[in-house]
Amino acid sequence: MANVPFELKGKSVYVAGHRGMVGSALVRRLALEDVELLAVDRGEVDLRNQAAVFDWFAKARPQVIFLAAAKVGGIVANDTLRAEFIYDNMAIAANIIHAAHLNRAEKLMFLGSSCIYPRLAAQPLREDSVLTGSLEPTNEPYAIAKIAGIKMTEAYRSQYGADFISVMPTNLYGPGDNYHHEYSHVVAALIRRFHEAKVLCASSVAVWGTGAPRREFLYVDDMADACVHLMKTYSSSDLINIGTGKDISIAEFARLVADIVGYRGGISFDTSRPDGTPRKILDVSRLAQTGWSARTPLTVGLKLAYEAYLCRLQN
Repeated sequence: MANVPFELKGKSVYVAGHRGMVGSALVRRLALEDVELLAVDRGEVDLRNQAAVFDWFAKARPQVIFLAAAKVGGIVANDTLRAEFIYDNMAIAANIIHAAHLNRAEKLMFLGSSCIYPRLAAQPLREDSVLTGSLEPTNEPYAIAKIAGIKMTEAYRSQYGADFISVMPTNLYGPGDNYHHEYSHVVAALIRRFHEAKVLCASSVAVWGTGAPRREFLYVDDMADACVHLMKTYSSSDLINIGTGKDISIAEFARLVADIVGYRGGISFDTSRPDGTPRKILDVSRLAQTGWSARTPLTVGLKLAYEAYLCRLQN
């Protein structure tokens, strides 16, 4: 852990993936800091294109990088678009991390995912359980790409002394989420499904899987606050989890979302759909030692997420 805090004030800060749910939350949080925010749209620079990335970095020369750009999705997207998930995410990580090194960036944070942990790893998931067992098959390509990014930050830190760090957020939700009917994550999928059922006065809504798996959920603006905190205070080759340390079954969670949306019909479970990992909750003791903990209760965060979804429908 860093003995001397890293100073963000006055620095040029690049948020890769600034239009995504995670990136836009980081932009909101960084607006509270005295920094020069840098961003470039996908139409201008394809982050999978090495030459384009290297050229942009040579011109912009960001001092601090939050690497939040990624191709993401829920279980179906991960299991269906396997080649895209591994290629796109490995290319993005390799291009940005190497460009940051070539242009002598002061600090870089790589945002991974809790799916990097073995499918049957001991719970709560400790940072040192990476690569100790087989991955969840449905998201293995995405997980491997994220593990490659982690190992790159470790390697550049080891060989070049680069102040590159890796953080592992748990399941995120909030403004800017993807509500695609097939490829969304569980929170966005349930918000959309229950809202549409309420509008149509549907008698029942089918939730994918058995409802038995347990998941941890973190409001995305809390995640962004944790990232800024860690950028300022954390410097280590050891990756660090970002989460709440609390989980809930998918069945309980579905009922909570239904209540917040105002859907009063029945809930069934489509057991033909995959459950994914049986349980996933992060050990956040390393994060707690830095003095940070999540502030947004699940019910409050879900209300904010639903409000954001309603605003999106109106625009």
